[in-house]
Amino acid sequence: MIDHIAIQVADVSAGAAFYDRVLAPLGAQRTKEFGEFISFGTTGHTLWLVPATDEGPAREVHLAFAAPDRAAVDAFHAAAVEAGAESLHAPRLWPQYHESYYGAFVRDLDGNNVEAVCHT
Repeated sequence: MIDHIAIQVADVSAGAAFYDRVLAPLGAQRTKEFGEFISFGTTGHTLWLVPATDEGPAREVHLAFAAPDRAAVDAFHAAAVEAGAESLHAPRLWPQYHESYYGAFVRDLDGNNVEAVCHT
């Protein structure tokens, strides 16, 4: 249903370096640079980082990225923490969502709640 989403970041270069590292275990990479905008995806331009235009802290966004397997969720979490993210929830099963929901949650450099999830 979603073709793409854009999130505002305080520093596009720092944000892009962060997402380079944390999306790699999920099979995603930079797909386009358009002026100050940078996109990531597996085949298209699903996630765009754009410079923040408002003063003050940005409002939190929750992003959940599909992982092909549980090892990719683990690798996402490790890469995110190594890249400076705050770990909100280490990788684990979340049976309250459904019996095979395996996810990890981190807070990115701009305060967003970013998740990798495997449903198998």
